[in-house]
Amino acid sequence: MKTYIITVNGQRYEVNVEEKGVTPGVTGATPAAAVPSPAVAPASVPAPVAAAPPPPPVVPLVAAAPTPAAPATRGAAGPGTITAPMPGKVIAIKVKPGAQVKTGQVLLILEAMKMENEITATSAGTVKEVHVSEGASVNVGEPLVTIVQA
Repeated sequence: MKTYIITVNGQRYEVNVEEKGVTPGVTGATPAAAVPSPAVAPASVPAPVAAAPPPPPVVPLVAAAPTPAAPATRGAAGPGTITAPMPGKVIAIKVKPGAQVKTGQVLLILEAMKMENEITATSAGTVKEVHVSEGASVNVGEPLVTIVQA
């Protein structure tokens, strides 16, 4: 066995190397050809981290002004005109032209999203005109009934 001193990256190491084919403690044996040992790789140094690309510019989103929600049972668009507060289908009309109505009285039933919504009078008066018929589909804001003040 032979002892070597090896320096790697400035660090000194003492290494004992055994000769192949030589039995330790037996004299007169022929040493086999010396096989070079693999070199010790230097300690890995992390590669410099590339700077991350800058984030994309932040563009502020401008939200549309929220529209006020109409009451589920009413929708007045002007003096005396009741309009559809939501899209739906008229399934029942409870008043006729010439009928006297009170504030809050049910004028018609509007089905929207599988729910029946009562559309009521916003003021007391006389029904001047019914603008829809049963089974009609309506959109938001369409006139349903016109009431004139008493």
